[in-house]
Amino acid sequence: MGTGTISRSVVPDLQACDGVDVTVVHSRDASKAARFADDFGIARSTDDYAGLLADDNIDVVYLATPFATHHRMAREALEAGKHVLVEKPITMTSADAAELFDIAAAHNVFLMEAMWMKFSPVFLRLHEEIADGCIGQPRNLRASFGIPFPSDGNSSKWDVARSGGALLDQGIYPITLAHSVFGVPVGVTASGTIREDGLDVAEHFTLEFSDGRFAQCSSSLAEFTELTASVGGETGWLTLTSPFWATTDLEVHARTPLQIFRVPELIEYPREGSGYQPMLRAVRDAIGNGLTEHPAHTAADTIAVMRTIDDIFALLRRSP
Repeated sequence: MGTGTISRSVVPDLQACDGVDVTVVHSRDASKAARFADDFGIARSTDDYAGLLADDNIDVVYLATPFATHHRMAREALEAGKHVLVEKPITMTSADAAELFDIAAAHNVFLMEAMWMKFSPVFLRLHEEIADGCIGQPRNLRASFGIPFPSDGNSSKWDVARSGGALLDQGIYPITLAHSVFGVPVGVTASGTIREDGLDVAEHFTLEFSDGRFAQCSSSLAEFTELTASVGGETGWLTLTSPFWATTDLEVHARTPLQIFRVPELIEYPREGSGYQPMLRAVRDAIGNGLTEHPAHTAADTIAVMRTIDDIFALLRRSP
């Protein structure tokens, strides 16, 4: 569902997955759907969403439409008995996300937010190094996603009606990374810039966790921030190289003084296609095994991140 930039990256990776057949593309604009189908060799295109959901030959819906449509379109697909993979953010609020997972459970179908970062080999290696005690007890995290996207009207990121805004589109990655390392925060502070129409242009926020642990994060549509992410501990730190949410490289600043301060170990992984294939294979296998959620990115994980986003928005809207 959807023919934008993300779909153009994801569909070739879907087509590269054994056991997956991309059978139809949907857009509200039939001509866009037809062009997309022609570009990627997809047999069918349609602007009829209800008709598509009634097709028993379709097992899974991949939803890459504007954020504001995710809740409605995912709900309709789940109620029609389809498995659903939804581009991040899964919805605009934690309440809507929780409702979708309840519907999926009631209909015994699979639902997941497409948080591809959590399935990448380098993300898994980061967590392996932490679990092995490479940096001792992790104590702090830094991550930011700030890029000055063009504001000439061509980017949906600046259009609040098309689900624009920095936090849901970009800040979700630092938040998801922090949750994966430390769990659910016990406190949040935040400040930023919101336009009169409600679109958030930029924000910086600190997530506080038990025992003094913390994550310092930011997101912006208006300027660059440093695009790596790092996790610091008692005996060193780990860095996901730029851009951290899509990287294939991990720097290990640990084990020896030379490696900590001067020459970190660089661990590199090959990129598969656009980088979505590990996640897509994981979703394929989970559905094949009859799961209704994936253990690497569960309903609880997704809802918890959305609640943190809710909290940050509440603080931003309260700021003078």
